[in-house]
Amino acid sequence: MAESDTSTSIVVDPMDEPQITLGKRKLSERHDIVYATRRGTDGTPVPLRLDLMVPDTDEPAPLVVYVPGGGFMISRKELAPDTKSYVAEAGFAVASIEYRTIPQDATFRDAVADVQSALRHLRAHAEEYGIDTERVALWGESAGGYLVAMTGALGGRSLSDPATTDPEAADPDAAVQAVVDNFGASDLTRIVADFDPATRARFEGADNIAAMFVNGRTSRASLADAPQAAAEANPISHLDSNPALPAFLLLHGTADPVVSPSQTLLLHEALRAHGADSTRVVLLGAGHGDLAVLDDEEVGLPWSTRRTMDLVTDFLARTLHG
Repeated sequence: MAESDTSTSIVVDPMDEPQITLGKRKLSERHDIVYATRRGTDGTPVPLRLDLMVPDTDEPAPLVVYVPGGGFMISRKELAPDTKSYVAEAGFAVASIEYRTIPQDATFRDAVADVQSALRHLRAHAEEYGIDTERVALWGESAGGYLVAMTGALGGRSLSDPATTDPEAADPDAAVQAVVDNFGASDLTRIVADFDPATRARFEGADNIAAMFVNGRTSRASLADAPQAAAEANPISHLDSNPALPAFLLLHGTADPVVSPSQTLLLHEALRAHGADSTRVVLLGAGHGDLAVLDDEEVGLPWSTRRTMDLVTDFLARTLHG
């Protein structure tokens, strides 16, 4: 693996740091709220659901929408229960959403539209849910990190709208003030750029998840075959069209074997070049944290230390509470 440039990043050694603990604040929970209904390829309805945790506070809580990872193949809203609870206990309402994936013939456009729909639903039901939708952040891991970066960069604009480059076409109900991106991709054409030649060669064809998520599961087109679509799928391509970029916190492990650590660096440098508030944190020796779902508990530990999670909650407090 190529060494990642850390000259503009905060470097943290998470090893041997204490893990988060829970129970300091009461949370109320709702499960399986349908925020949108799509149509499957066979015409049957596909309900998209979210879970919501709201802390016991005197006022409506700022909202954090969590977008899970899953390699663009699954989107289990139940992932990361402890870290989500930790954020909620810090005073934030946390909505965890599911979205369409490759097995449902979805592309990046569909998944981004789902995240935007969840934002609209939550804002429309803010009083019912006890949330403050004037202060909203997105938080995603892996594939979810990519999707929150895309959604934040778009600033409420729709990928299906020809006027997506027009700031006046943006929907404020789909915009956010802050983005937390844990080990997400940015430029999908370079997702394995830090890895060995054999790994890079495997991603050059049409049968990898990045190509299928951009071009469609049955397209048989590689990313090189569709450069315009690949560019549209890159959040960096949309920064010029967003005059009010949200603040970004980008986190990546130096030992990530799935998404090249340079992916968050590319986005971080582009955000800074556009004058955006961007902080990148590099965790020494940390891998791809959401692989813990595959029963590799050790890989998730650097991502659930108090030090790592306090970087997240401190960032949310700064950007949402001011």
